[in-house]
Amino acid sequence: MKKIVSVLSLASIFVAGLAFASGYRLPEQSVNSVSKAGANIASADHPDAAYFNPANMSWLVNGWLVEGDLQYVHLFSIDYEDSRTSDFDGSSNSENYLLPKLFFVSPTYNNLRIGFSITEPFGLESCWDDPYPATFSKKFSLEVIEFNPTVSYKINNTFSIAGGVRFLDSSATLYTDGIVGTYPGFGGIAASRYMTGDGNGWGYNLAISAKPDRNSNISVTYRSEVDLDLSGNVSMQTNFPFPTTVSTSGEVTVVTPAVLAISGSYTFWDKLTVDLTWDRTFWSAYEDLDFTYNTQIGGTLQNIYGVPIEKNFKDSNSYRIGFSYQTTKTITLMAGLGYDETPAPSDTLGFDLADSNAVLSSLGARYQITSQLDLGVGMFYGAKTSRTVNNLAEGGQVAGKFTNNSAYMCSVALTYKF
Repeated sequence: MKKIVSVLSLASIFVAGLAFASGYRLPEQSVNSVSKAGANIASADHPDAAYFNPANMSWLVNGWLVEGDLQYVHLFSIDYEDSRTSDFDGSSNSENYLLPKLFFVSPTYNNLRIGFSITEPFGLESCWDDPYPATFSKKFSLEVIEFNPTVSYKINNTFSIAGGVRFLDSSATLYTDGIVGTYPGFGGIAASRYMTGDGNGWGYNLAISAKPDRNSNISVTYRSEVDLDLSGNVSMQTNFPFPTTVSTSGEVTVVTPAVLAISGSYTFWDKLTVDLTWDRTFWSAYEDLDFTYNTQIGGTLQNIYGVPIEKNFKDSNSYRIGFSYQTTKTITLMAGLGYDETPAPSDTLGFDLADSNAVLSSLGARYQITSQLDLGVGMFYGAKTSRTVNNLAEGGQVAGKFTNNSAYMCSVALTYKF
């Protein structure tokens, strides 16, 4: 049995599971992107252009270019204060990750260049140990690696176009466990579900860059939806009306959203480059969360885990501005600011993604060690606004306030030309 589920993910999308942008997106995939708060499309001028804006590969210095990034991410604990009783309060686990990235660009061949990247552009890790939140999200995670070969073609000194193939490989884990209700004379009704699965999907990306003069660049990029065909094993348990355990398998197709970005950059005095980037993520593809099992379930398990969970996300916008300033021939300083809209409506917000609007800031620097090797370091901090929600009347999980939702990341990279 297979259903197409219009949902970004079974749980979320990212290697080791991380998200800190609108919804489950993580635009910051390299040192330059971390350092400029994601404003790294029109101004992409290193091997990471292979991912962020492959059309810009036409403007890079000729030669073999490779960059390896290592990203450290810390997710701070999110606090939840319930408006009904403190017994339902809780805090999510703080998380730490080390995430490698790779970018590669070939020399120019008859105005063609080939690029390749390995990244993790979406995701979420949501872990709650306190009894009430754990009922809905004891653990949500999905590991995804994106492999993205690209090709650019320089039409002339003003225009460049590019395209590529996206391959996403994924594995997911979902765990919920808690008291889901009461029954007279029986007491608490307990239920749990543990799921693991893996799958993959294909998509594409397109880009165009225009350089009206040597100081300016206007770029448009588009990344398509990718369908992830996931299959795996499920174990469900309940104590009502009698102890029951179901072990089965299932399949699901996960739809990840498309992203359109428009970006412009300008260099002043041959030193200061400013990048303005707007992007729109088509989150309306995330309509509900619906699982299909290959064994018939009934009773309590059907009532709890056999009913689709509505999400009804809306398309959202992100606004980024990035700065890079070449202080000397060997040192470049970077900074950035950003604002992300949340796609999650209040009436479907849950503990799997306690999302809200986010304010982003960043700093970074690059040091040219030799003519062939340079080192980059970037730091990023994102803080999501507090959010008070009561969606119990709509059948939701939340009647309270989420606070302290923030993340920190540090990225280090070596770039080599040969």
